[in-house]
Amino acid sequence: MSDTAAPLEQSDDTPPSPFHRLADFVALPRLGGLALSPDGSRLVTSVATLDAEGKKWQSALWEVDPTGQRDARRLTRGASGESAPVFTPAGDLLFTSTRPDPTAAKDGGDPKPALWALPADGGEARLVLQRSAGVAGVAVAADTGDVVVVASTMPGAPDAEADEELRTRRQDAGVSALLHESYPVRYWDHDLGPAVPHVYWIGQLPGETVPGTPTAAPQWRDLTPEAGPPLGSGTDLAVSPDGRWVARSEELPDGPAGRRSRLVLIEVATGETRVLVDDPQADISAARFSPDSRRVVCDRESASTYAEPPDHTLLLVDVASAETRELTPGFDRWPSAPQFSADGTAVYFLADDDGRHAVFRVAADGNALEDTAPVRLTDQGAYSDLQVARDGSALYALRSGYDTPPVPVRLDPHAPGQDPAALPNPGTISSFPGTLRELDATAADGTRVQSWLVLPEGADATAPAPLALWVHGGPLMSWNSWSWRWTPWVLAARGYAVLLPNPALSQGFGQDFVRRGWGEWGDAPYTDLMAAVDAAEALPEIDQTRTAAMGGSFGGYMANWIATQTDRFRAIVTHASLWHLDGFVGATDAAYYWEKEFGDPLTEPKRYEQNSPHRYADAIRTPMLVIHGDKDYRVPIGEGLRLWYDLQKRGVPSKFLYFPDENHWVLTPGNAAVWYETVLAFLAEHVLGEEWRRPELI
Repeated sequence: MSDTAAPLEQSDDTPPSPFHRLADFVALPRLGGLALSPDGSRLVTSVATLDAEGKKWQSALWEVDPTGQRDARRLTRGASGESAPVFTPAGDLLFTSTRPDPTAAKDGGDPKPALWALPADGGEARLVLQRSAGVAGVAVAADTGDVVVVASTMPGAPDAEADEELRTRRQDAGVSALLHESYPVRYWDHDLGPAVPHVYWIGQLPGETVPGTPTAAPQWRDLTPEAGPPLGSGTDLAVSPDGRWVARSEELPDGPAGRRSRLVLIEVATGETRVLVDDPQADISAARFSPDSRRVVCDRESASTYAEPPDHTLLLVDVASAETRELTPGFDRWPSAPQFSADGTAVYFLADDDGRHAVFRVAADGNALEDTAPVRLTDQGAYSDLQVARDGSALYALRSGYDTPPVPVRLDPHAPGQDPAALPNPGTISSFPGTLRELDATAADGTRVQSWLVLPEGADATAPAPLALWVHGGPLMSWNSWSWRWTPWVLAARGYAVLLPNPALSQGFGQDFVRRGWGEWGDAPYTDLMAAVDAAEALPEIDQTRTAAMGGSFGGYMANWIATQTDRFRAIVTHASLWHLDGFVGATDAAYYWEKEFGDPLTEPKRYEQNSPHRYADAIRTPMLVIHGDKDYRVPIGEGLRLWYDLQKRGVPSKFLYFPDENHWVLTPGNAAVWYETVLAFLAEHVLGEEWRRPELI
């Protein structure tokens, strides 16, 4: 074998980057989530690393200096990990963890997430809130410190004791069956029911007491007693800073088997619920309160139809009157994750824009002193987990891109075009096996198609690199941010160039760009991808005779479609892919969503017939690697099984990498390493012309 295709773990020499050996790659620290203290002096993130056995990623909380002067320091070291940090007004740090209660006897049961508090002045973390089913979410009122939690509860259980009794009876009777009376029945990777989320008002958390003194038990008051199957109260909620209100997205039926969401407001003192925004033609989500608790900003996603894709805008809602005003009219991007500025005069939000995921600012009041059009504050990169300093002095976020995994940064709340440096953190990567560039192509209809291109070290006209086309999932998303599951640098370390195009249906290029592929997945999205490949192959650094195509989810669909339309690639890798569109729509976890675009297959078969890859299986000549997880409920395993059978019976050279206990993604370190190892071995055989080498552990 050549050096570029040898197993990543084979050499004992120190590699030039952490991407050259899978053991080094899966061990890299992974940052996620941010929490900013009320005084702005502390910034906390969750950092996942391999556990002692190397079998799972385990998270701990780290403190990052918002000024960038001091190194990051680790705050927690629980054996079971910690996550979801949030500060109280007093500066205590709340987090969830499955670490055991030090005062309770061991019962041998599976540990459930509980709420813990790390005092502002240091010291040991203490358990403050637990429930037998676990704590699924927590929110804190910014001014009062009142706490709201989400916890799963059995139907008809009025309190924790009754909930525990019902669970025990079910377990003792050996019952695992679920009876469903409404759609849906599962979501992404888990079954729905019989217990469903409820929202509980806790109020002030019990304080720490003198050892040996009983602690007052917190009072769990159910704010959503009517929450029932299939989705319960949901987990999308916000608490007003004054602790008076809880706003949440409420799911309700939309047609015989459809769902949509509206925004409701719960008055904490009385438990009374009233509708704040109910639009029969849209979903309402991501509500956030203004600093004075008088207004809410939220996301409105218009319902898609057979003719039109969805669209997004932000709504500004008066809490008292429910008067609603559109905050981003005419903005040809999809805003998300809104929140108010410190003084309430503006709203910050995120949106895909031209291959980036940028931070924007828009005036909330539309006064004459400020332009009412959204202003883009960031230049490069993809931002998430935006935090607003309460004194208005700064914004904080995690920034990623293909040149960096997520790292914390500080932003000026007003300056456009920023490209901030990372604050000291444990997740920065300093060495990459190649370079990143942006590449444009022109589609058949004259439309610009933007791509990212990773080139390996040493690629030039005298030593052009083999090319791997990667197609993103979604399909309503775009390549713009770091992904641990699809990291092009692992391939670059093996000598491959990786092309990441944003074809029709991709976000961040305008509504018309999405429309170009709506309901016609095999048309403009495919031709856009081929135009991007043509542009890449025209570069002297690319070897156009050695190419492959890969994709997951919708990208897997496109990989399958590509296999039926062209034999220009030497190998195709398809992960969690759609193969038989009719079968997929009937079995996925949210069939009503996809039927809006493709129609009912019995009464409107046109789009299924035109776009389903399985109808063109006889045209496939390219070797294919099929990858699928059995717990995938978004694209059920039947899609992968049928694709595999259809390839085998036609004699197409193919392999099937099957994960019995993974879902739509591959989430465990061992399986992630096997995923990359198998993909690399398959590409080495068919793209580089080397002998097939089966990964040892499978």
